[in-house]
Amino acid sequence: MRIDRSTLEALDRVVVAAVGITTLALAQADSADLTFPQWRVLVVIGEHPPGLRVNEIAARIGASSPSASRLVRRMERAGLLRAERDEGDRRATLVRLTDEGGRVRSTVLGDRRRLMSRLFRKREGSLPRQLEPGLQEIAAILSSFVGPPSTSPIAPESRG
Repeated sequence: MRIDRSTLEALDRVVVAAVGITTLALAQADSADLTFPQWRVLVVIGEHPPGLRVNEIAARIGASSPSASRLVRRMERAGLLRAERDEGDRRATLVRLTDEGGRVRSTVLGDRRRLMSRLFRKREGSLPRQLEPGLQEIAAILSSFVGPPSTSPIAPESRG
């Protein structure tokens, strides 16, 4: 299926605006020194409460394993993450959110949703009635890009 240029430009504007809203929510959070890559780590680990291995985190945030490992260590020192041996595979390490990491994640998500709600309240009645199914489909398509390499529809060498 070919997507026309105007649709891609509209999607790009949505993505850029979403990053801007997330950046604003991060700035408003108690942990104002949280970087965008650190935020991505909190998001992906929070979506997998049993924990993720560093290589899985790297794949989901689009980083190398060494970069993700350094990021995880910094976040562990900051008290946001906990890295523990995987009881199912003692050679592997699972990374989980700490209570503080979960609190920061919830705070930023809440702030971001409040910001979006405020923006959309000002435009009430101007959005299509059946917007949610289309947004859910777009979210599923975009989310598939940042999954594990084995499930991503785009080969790693063509990402860019």
